[in-house]
Amino acid sequence: MAVNSDLKNKSRLKALAQRPRRGSPELTRERIIDGAASLFNQFGYNGTDSNSIVKEAGYATGTFYKHFQDKREVFLAVYERWLTAEWKAIDEELSKGRAPDETARRVVEISIKFHTEWRGLRASLMELIFSDEAARKYFRKQRRRQLEVMSGLRQRLGLPLRTREQDALHLFLTERVFDALGQGEIQALGLDRKVVVEFMVQKVLGLLR
Repeated sequence: MAVNSDLKNKSRLKALAQRPRRGSPELTRERIIDGAASLFNQFGYNGTDSNSIVKEAGYATGTFYKHFQDKREVFLAVYERWLTAEWKAIDEELSKGRAPDETARRVVEISIKFHTEWRGLRASLMELIFSDEAARKYFRKQRRRQLEVMSGLRQRLGLPLRTREQDALHLFLTERVFDALGQGEIQALGLDRKVVVEFMVQKVLGLLR
């Protein structure tokens, strides 16, 4: 009996050790987003539910609905975080003051890395904005934010002026190509990856000169 009691106590302690410590609502929300990001990227939007998300984060089921209305809301929060992280990395690279050709190459490498490591999330995003009006509106809101970020970077770094339409077309082209690189579409079509990457470097370089 004593042995069984000890085993039960050890099991309880192990479970408590694995459970995240109680923190602020903001910290809990961020941990749920962490868990959601991992699952969405592995299993896609349709292959993930709210129960699996909070379990991945280490919380009870009811905790999810204290922070998010539904799965779509947390997915969009994951996407916004991803987008913010990508542009932060690009901003940091642009701010280093390297030669334009080296900067362009590094920016392309950063973007390819983001689109490759998060290809599952990107694939789910494209599917969701096609079928879900609320997600589509949110995506376009973030697209407008991207355009503002591009304009702000240009002014701060003294880069050549471009119209909003030119920036939008650059976003449409580069995101689609980076997704194709990240998801293996270029290789599947038998295309030369180096040629495609070099093309993208020249496109980015055109923004810097």
